[in-house]
Amino acid sequence: MTHIDAGAELDPVHPVPLPTRATGLTAAEVEERKRRGEINDVPLRSSRSMTDIVRANVFTRFNAIIGVLWLIMLAVAPFQDSLFGYVILANTGIGIIQEWRAKKTLDSLAVIGEAKPTVRRDGVAAAVSTSEIVLGDLIEIGPGDKIVVDGTCAEADGLEIDESLLTGEADPVVKQPGDEVMSGSFVVAGGGAFTATKVGREAYAAQLAEEASRFTLVQSELRSGISQILKYVQWMMIPTAIGLVISQLVVKQHGFKDSVARTVGGIVPMVPEGLVLLTSVAFAIGVIRLGRKQCLVQELPAIEGLARIDTVCLDKTGTLTEGGMDVAELRLIGDGDRDETYVRTVLGALGESDPHPNASLQAVIDAYPDSEEWRCTESLPFSSARKYSGAAFSEDDGTSSAWLLGAPDVLLPAGHPALAEVDELNRQGLRVLLLARVTRAPKDLSDPTVADGAEPAALIVLEQRLRPDAADTLRYFAEQDVKAKVISGDNAVSVGAVAAKLDLPGAQNTVDARTLPTDQAEMADALDAGTVFGRVTPQQKRDMVGALQSHGHTVAMTGDGVNDVLALKDADIGVSMGSGSEATRAVAQIVLLNNSFSTLPSVVAEGRRVIGNITRVATLFLVKTVYSVLLALLVVCFQVEYPFLPRHLTLLSTLTIGVPAFFLALAPNKERAKPHFVKRVMRYAIPGGAVAGVATFVMYMVARHYYTGSDALNAETSAATLTLFLISMWVLGIIARPYTWWRVCLVAAMAFAFLLVLVVPWLQDFFALKLVGDMMPWTAVGVAVVAAAGLEFLWKWVDRRFPA
Repeated sequence: MTHIDAGAELDPVHPVPLPTRATGLTAAEVEERKRRGEINDVPLRSSRSMTDIVRANVFTRFNAIIGVLWLIMLAVAPFQDSLFGYVILANTGIGIIQEWRAKKTLDSLAVIGEAKPTVRRDGVAAAVSTSEIVLGDLIEIGPGDKIVVDGTCAEADGLEIDESLLTGEADPVVKQPGDEVMSGSFVVAGGGAFTATKVGREAYAAQLAEEASRFTLVQSELRSGISQILKYVQWMMIPTAIGLVISQLVVKQHGFKDSVARTVGGIVPMVPEGLVLLTSVAFAIGVIRLGRKQCLVQELPAIEGLARIDTVCLDKTGTLTEGGMDVAELRLIGDGDRDETYVRTVLGALGESDPHPNASLQAVIDAYPDSEEWRCTESLPFSSARKYSGAAFSEDDGTSSAWLLGAPDVLLPAGHPALAEVDELNRQGLRVLLLARVTRAPKDLSDPTVADGAEPAALIVLEQRLRPDAADTLRYFAEQDVKAKVISGDNAVSVGAVAAKLDLPGAQNTVDARTLPTDQAEMADALDAGTVFGRVTPQQKRDMVGALQSHGHTVAMTGDGVNDVLALKDADIGVSMGSGSEATRAVAQIVLLNNSFSTLPSVVAEGRRVIGNITRVATLFLVKTVYSVLLALLVVCFQVEYPFLPRHLTLLSTLTIGVPAFFLALAPNKERAKPHFVKRVMRYAIPGGAVAGVATFVMYMVARHYYTGSDALNAETSAATLTLFLISMWVLGIIARPYTWWRVCLVAAMAFAFLLVLVVPWLQDFFALKLVGDMMPWTAVGVAVVAAAGLEFLWKWVDRRFPA
């Protein structure tokens, strides 16, 4: 079978005309354009540059505060009082290294996942990197291909392009030679080629599309919550620090250097500098872990977003089923005046008429070879909006005919006898196509009325291949209380049968999307009630995502076809298969490069690990901030020396927060992600910090009345340090629950390290910690025990009074 085009030339061997084909640029022309800089050199940035990473980790507000205080301490105090500065350097270095590792992983995966456009040069079509396209290149396109640069249509074969991501217009635009094509749009039907007219930074639409697809940041409650907390901390810190400076330098006359050291010692612990760092490290390590599973996370907070979803919308084809299908049966229907051989010839010719077949048509092509005697005079590529494709032929005997191949319930009128047979096949989980002959003569096959009165000829029964991992993945979502909604363009009954084979809860609740209400509120109610939806149009998929979100659902959408792009873009989290179209990969936040639906539980689990652990460690950091602010206020009010030097708080922060937080942030955690991050953290941090601050200050005042002499301040500081350490250890013990062997070992190791400081003479001198007598140390233990009991009571009361 051969296409006939206007302006075609005669092949000397074949008696039928063959279409002309532009050859594209020559190799010499390509090299000349490269020398002139006419190349598509806009980098495909999948992550921050190294300069951005260093800048983001080093030049922070809190690093600036700590840096200034560190320089002051280096000038006026012993080395051990400036240890906090070195800790910040180490933490910042760790953050840079971890994000750099994540960047390498992300960039390498992006290269693997990058779709390479097909460029025709010297008459030969070859896939090249997007960055290798030059001005004037002839780029071939087919269904699912993203338009990567601006250009002018050179060839069109039923070419339809969706420009909704650029213009907001959902209806596909039919393109003819000479029409403009915009970068950022994508092909939904047909095929063709276009000539690149704007490349690199001149392709403004490409930059807009790239910004829209790569850098539309996922809403991150974790990130915005931490920013909100840091804003509160900053406002609390400024007046407190000013009061502390005045108190220590003006009111107390204990020497300039000692006063400065204690002032800095009061300000430094107010800064929860490690919290931001640890969050970045946790996200970065999450990217690395998922990268090893061939999962490309295009936006870091997407890990968090998928952990918060309560509804996942699944496209059946490519998600629950594998892309390929097999023809299981051919059933002749109609008047019976056509034999099976003739129908097979029609199917073979139809398969050959579409240069860009979808999975269904590919199964037909595999089963029925083309007939060389038939010539295609017009073709209509498949569109998910109309649910059928078609072609007109000049048959071997000279007669003309036109045929449609598509959804039986679209091509046949309601109540047609064949539909009952189709429903029975659908209930068995089989996919059915109808072959129908066009009986009227429309202007062309794209006429919407072409299917009116079409004469059915045969049913093509297709058997779908279920993904072996789909059942386990659906079971995981059910166990995690995540509702799965199957949204497909196929027949609802057929989709429901597939879902039932995979044991999807509610698979019997099938809905034909053509019966769904258009009102968003009514649609949302119908979506909550149903589980499987068939005959869904691309625009309806988008509307369904919006309707679910209007009911407060956090929605993830998976898909691999161009009909999923709009819904993927609007969903809270878009998940694309690596083998899917370039358009779907461009708008998705997560790309499963191994095409395995079973990777999704790993992403959900990674997100839950990050969120749950950061919530834990944020409480540790903010308890320290609260007790630091409270201690400073009490010192100012009571007009006494600040009880700690920077070295004491460096030791406490390292043993009770820094080291434990690092391990706790990276530990396994399967808790379901809960909303209201700021509320959940602060409801523990405020009472915990208040108890620690008050108990420590009480112990300090008791010690001040007990000790006398020139070395009294050091003894008072040591008693207060012991009290604060024991209380902080109790906070750590609460945060570390439920206990596992390694959590117990972690807490015990921190306690043992502090004990070493108390008993090893040179460590005592280094940290200026020496317990004097028996009375005050045991009093400190008693105060800490009372405080620990208060913490247990308060946190249980908070759980009851302010449930998160």
